[in-house]
Amino acid sequence: MELRRKRAYDTASADDGFRVLVDRLWPRGVSKERADIDLWAKDTAPSPELRRDWHAAPDDQWEAYADRYREQLAQESAPALAALADELRPHPVVTLVYAAHDPVHTHAAVLEEALRSLI
Repeated sequence: MELRRKRAYDTASADDGFRVLVDRLWPRGVSKERADIDLWAKDTAPSPELRRDWHAAPDDQWEAYADRYREQLAQESAPALAALADELRPHPVVTLVYAAHDPVHTHAAVLEEALRSLI
């Protein structure tokens, strides 16, 4: 399976395969038609507390945030993560869709890493 990431504000394409929204909140200003989402995996997104902490943190705190999110995925979100991995296995191409502006410092990158270890 090929696993990709793409911003929700970028145009959806047929090459994206199975599109999974990995944010807890729907992306502001993006219609459901434009988003073309096949699955909304909000239970694997960072908790509201973790999300608030990340938005309030300075830019140099990325690794600490990523570690906390990895811990969340390994503990309280583990069942949701396993269910998501099961759901994705039959699809040859999966695109994780997220709203963050920074494509490197985003929870989607951490989630992609966690999914790769399960698939």
